[in-house]
Amino acid sequence: MRLKIMPQKKSLSVLQTPLILFLCQVMSALEVPLDLVQPPTITRQSPKDYIIDPRENIEIQCEAKGKPPPSFSWTRNGTHFDIDKDPLVKMLPNSGTLVISITIEGKAETYEGVYQCTARNERGAAISNNIVIRPSRSPLWTKEKLEQITILKGQSLVLPCRPPLGLPPPIIFWMDNSFQRLPQSERVSQGLNGDLYFSNVLPEDTREDYICYARFNHTQTIQQKQPISVKVHSMDELNDTITANLSDSEFYGAKSYIERPPKLLTPEGRTSHKEELRENVLSLECIAEGLPTPSINWTKEDGELPINRTFYKNFKKTLNIIHVSEADSGKYKCTARNSLGFVEHTISVTVKAAPYWITAPRNLVLSPGEDGTLICRANGNPKPNISWLINGVPIEMAPDDPSRKIDGDTILFSDVQESSSAVYQCNASNEYGYLLANAFVNVLAEPPRILTEVDLRYQVITDRPAMLDCAFFGSPIPTIEWFKGTKGSVLQENTYVFHDNGTLEIPVAQKDSADTYTCVVRNKLGMAKNDVHLEVKDPTRIIKQPEYKIVQRGGRVSFECTVKHDPTLIATLTWLKDYGELPNDGRFSIDNDHLVIMNISDEDDATYTCVANTSLDIVSASAMLRVVDRPNPPFDLELTSFLERSVQLSWIPGEENNSPITEFIIEYEDAFHEPGIWHHQTDVPGIQTTAELKLSPYVKYSFRVIAVNSIGRSLPSEASEYYMTKAAEPEENPTAVEGIGSEPDNLVITWQPLKGFDSNGPGLQYKVSWRQKDGDDEWTSVVVANVSKYIVSGTPTFVPYLVKVQALNNVGFAPEPGIIIGHSGEDLPMVAPSNVRVNVVNSTLAEVHWEPVPPKSIRGHLKGYRIYYWKVKNSSKRNRRHVEKKILTFNGNKTHGMLPGLEPFSHYTLNVRVVNGKGEGPASVDQVFNTPEGVPGAPLFLKIVNPTLDSLTLEWDPPSHPNGILTAYTLKFQPINSTHELGPLVDLKIPANMTSLILRNLSYSTRYKFYFYAQTAAGTGSPITEEAVTTVDEAGVHPPAVGADKGYSEIHFSTSPAMHTSRPTFYKVRPVIPRIRNVTAAAADTYANISWEYEGPDHVHFYVEYGVAGSKEEWRKDIVNGSRSFFGLKGLLPGTSYKVRVGAEGDSGFVSSEAVFETGPAMASRQVDIATQGWFIGLMCAVALLILILLIVCFIRRNKGGKYPVKEKEDAHADPEIQPMKEDDGTFGEYRSLESDAEDHKPLKKGSRTPSDRTVKKEDSDDSLVDYGEGVNGQFNEDGSFIGQYSGKKEKEPAEGNESSEAPSPVNAMNSFV
Repeated sequence: MRLKIMPQKKSLSVLQTPLILFLCQVMSALEVPLDLVQPPTITRQSPKDYIIDPRENIEIQCEAKGKPPPSFSWTRNGTHFDIDKDPLVKMLPNSGTLVISITIEGKAETYEGVYQCTARNERGAAISNNIVIRPSRSPLWTKEKLEQITILKGQSLVLPCRPPLGLPPPIIFWMDNSFQRLPQSERVSQGLNGDLYFSNVLPEDTREDYICYARFNHTQTIQQKQPISVKVHSMDELNDTITANLSDSEFYGAKSYIERPPKLLTPEGRTSHKEELRENVLSLECIAEGLPTPSINWTKEDGELPINRTFYKNFKKTLNIIHVSEADSGKYKCTARNSLGFVEHTISVTVKAAPYWITAPRNLVLSPGEDGTLICRANGNPKPNISWLINGVPIEMAPDDPSRKIDGDTILFSDVQESSSAVYQCNASNEYGYLLANAFVNVLAEPPRILTEVDLRYQVITDRPAMLDCAFFGSPIPTIEWFKGTKGSVLQENTYVFHDNGTLEIPVAQKDSADTYTCVVRNKLGMAKNDVHLEVKDPTRIIKQPEYKIVQRGGRVSFECTVKHDPTLIATLTWLKDYGELPNDGRFSIDNDHLVIMNISDEDDATYTCVANTSLDIVSASAMLRVVDRPNPPFDLELTSFLERSVQLSWIPGEENNSPITEFIIEYEDAFHEPGIWHHQTDVPGIQTTAELKLSPYVKYSFRVIAVNSIGRSLPSEASEYYMTKAAEPEENPTAVEGIGSEPDNLVITWQPLKGFDSNGPGLQYKVSWRQKDGDDEWTSVVVANVSKYIVSGTPTFVPYLVKVQALNNVGFAPEPGIIIGHSGEDLPMVAPSNVRVNVVNSTLAEVHWEPVPPKSIRGHLKGYRIYYWKVKNSSKRNRRHVEKKILTFNGNKTHGMLPGLEPFSHYTLNVRVVNGKGEGPASVDQVFNTPEGVPGAPLFLKIVNPTLDSLTLEWDPPSHPNGILTAYTLKFQPINSTHELGPLVDLKIPANMTSLILRNLSYSTRYKFYFYAQTAAGTGSPITEEAVTTVDEAGVHPPAVGADKGYSEIHFSTSPAMHTSRPTFYKVRPVIPRIRNVTAAAADTYANISWEYEGPDHVHFYVEYGVAGSKEEWRKDIVNGSRSFFGLKGLLPGTSYKVRVGAEGDSGFVSSEAVFETGPAMASRQVDIATQGWFIGLMCAVALLILILLIVCFIRRNKGGKYPVKEKEDAHADPEIQPMKEDDGTFGEYRSLESDAEDHKPLKKGSRTPSDRTVKKEDSDDSLVDYGEGVNGQFNEDGSFIGQYSGKKEKEPAEGNESSEAPSPVNAMNSFV
């Protein structure tokens, strides 16, 4: 199967035809296969007017096809041309083309004439056009002597060319001796005849080498005329030279130089006539002379000039209309106009026409017995004559044929037979030319055949037309039908277009158009069909087009062009620069769909196009790159208009570099005072290139200019020339004049000196003047050098002075300066504030009042009043101690102030001093005041120690800042349940002399939160908070019921010395962190319910891992459905210890510590009558005795002050299968209880049997609350802090599978006792 690509544009016209095409007998689109008998057909011939190069061999073409292959013969000038008799002429094999060899011998002129070729076989003869052979000619100019043309300025001039007649006519142009074309304009131009016209001459037209050249293209030769010399004189020149010796006739035109209205040089007169042939170019010309130079305008009378076919040349002196037709006949008017008048010329145009086809005869294929028609219709002006030939012979001279009838331009055929086959020629001629056409009549009987290749595969882009070919042949003319798919119906023309050559057109192909199409052709002799296959592809699209970029020179740019195309096609991406290839430059790189240009230069400013093409389509997108940069520096700076105080600066801007200049910055250098330093002078708009600059006296100026655009500033221009201005008196006086004394008896006068630029002349000095403000003294003045300070000595203390400083130079004084007020030096104040009073506002704030000091005693500028205050003793402890003094300053003439931040219940002393610019005056008399009590701070610490099942011990220290006398403490506490909800709040008052407290009858395994406050007479202070948990009842013994209705026991305050000689160990509550705790198991013989408590973020998914305790086998893992906090393990072995842990899935997952549980024995082992067995009773008694001895030993060791490690007790009673309970940071801590041993409930490890309440103790657990049954496994670190979270669930229902009605066994009872 061969692939055929659809053309991107339709090349066939759309003809609406019936579904079944009963094609007419004119087989315009059907070619007769060459394997069938057919008359000759001329396929190639030389042009009618054949101009040859006489230096080359002559080749006259004549090619034809036919079956059998035709033979060829020639006529020359109407008679037979016997080529065998001329050794220079030969005919190419299997061809009628003649080759005449004249390069070695012979002349082209010998073979001039009219040639005609005839191709003949048994079915007829076809003839060629009359071919006129003429050799090209390029004759030389005739010899002539040309005199110099002398002409007055302003006159008109025509330089004739008159080229020799050649074949074809030459191309004319004017050049000089250097082969440079002479410039042409509205004033000077070349006419259609080759002459050179001057509407008026100027002195610059004087030259000696006006040369007319003729180029003959066929021979590739150029001939030139003798040079023409022209001399243009003005009237002044003639008057000054030899005008008296020359006659008027010696001057061209013999007319004086004056302005004049237009006059036509060509064509002459007011009217003319022009004849042109149809389809040629109509060229009309009007050239006028006059002064000033006339302009030409064209109009058409009674009509408009055709817009799309009208063109002007030669500065509108030539009007060209292309493809003229009879409608372009008419009158055309040219108007030459200048300021003095106008002239008109009318050209009557007649368009004639050589014959042209309306209907040319076409080959006719008929089957025996059919009818047919040959039509030959032509038009022209005048109307052409139509004549018929048959096999190259006038039809009147041919034998009669009853099947043929001639009716003017039509031949009718009826009931044709094989003998009717022939070639007919139609000749249409008039005085301007002729047309000759061959058309054969071929009588055949041929079944249908399809000429298109079999099983062609077409590819087309979606929404484009698809053209499916089915070229066919048959005689009689077959009909054609198209089908879609293997079982499709006949296609209808409402969706498809059927062409008469058999092509099926799908105007807009869609995806569902892809299929197999079948064309079927039939006639009475048979049928043929062919399948073609259509594939419809997705169009190629640019989904990310390159974007317009503005990049600075030297930068980097990247254009992106992302293409999406049909995946079955191969797309190529090409980048173009200005629609041409990219430069072969390493700065250009293509990376996938990016074009990257590095180190950008000005040459890269262009349009860049990405072109994506496949075998079916092509798309492109373009974007401009604008290369910009800072402007080039201005140049050619020039100073003009020199005045004493101004100068004009002009410059030429540098290249803008694609970014308009927005402004120019002008800077100056003062080479006299600050050489090499440039200062800003002024800014001017970017459109301005001159500036009037204001100048100062006594400055040696030089200027430079900087251009600015949106990218930045240019480099500075070269400096201008220097310009020195004259000296003048100063225009300004010093600034920042001050008079401030540095000592009590002086006045220091300071000022900011003038810069050298402002001195305006040499010898800069300052006149310093002063006098007392309040006296009648005269001004005292002194002239000092160019300094910035003068000191006046012997002044009274702090007296106001009037001060002024004036600049002067060798030319004169500056204007009168301004006067400022200064003061002589200050001294320390002499008097302290009086009547100082203190008003205590509250425990931390006091208000101080005082009487101001007399102004004269201040002896300086009043800065304010300053309070010194300090704490001298503490009222509560009555111990004196030195405290650092504090200072508070109140600016201005204040008479009171507030002292904040005082300590409550304190003794303070203060004094007040006045402050001036020199310093502080003497202190006032000390004033003493006391602050009242305030609320205390929080207690220094709060410790919870010795946690038991039902009690907690609290210890604390008083606040570090009691702020008064402590009167009592307030304790508030409340329980916290497992869901972090707070219970009822209990409020207790505690005497102020207490530092510890025991809370009894608390709930076991319960977390409590404590709030502890200190109190003074002023109120209650801020609290300190703490949390703690009572221990768990591991033996399952219920706490006493006393006080159960309150939730806490009666309070006893311990004051015995024994309670405080050794401070008990305290435990801090571990902070709540996200974790899994209280992993518990309720086990049966073959399964267990695992439950846990989780504290942390929501939406966590859990898993349970378990295995046989003590074994090294891998953990088995089960995923918990959802975020439940329980899970059932099945398939366990009875009577086996298991380890279990719970973890959280995910990156932030964490795992609980391990818990250990034991499945129950098989049901057969659960016998309640074991307690009646004697051996069992004896064993239990022995165990009880052993435990009693152990308890006695522990009691003795405790009374001796030793510590009883819990771990030793665990080791003494541990089951071999159970590992010691671990904590992340170690084992259980050792602690001493404040209560009696009888109240000491120490947790022990469980035995080998599960307790009767089915409580499963866990091993290696961080912190676990038993979820089943009552009791809490509380663990503590070595520092006494509680490991676990808030207590777990209470009075829960037994887990499924753990119900049992059996009574507790002696073993369980013993475990409880222990």
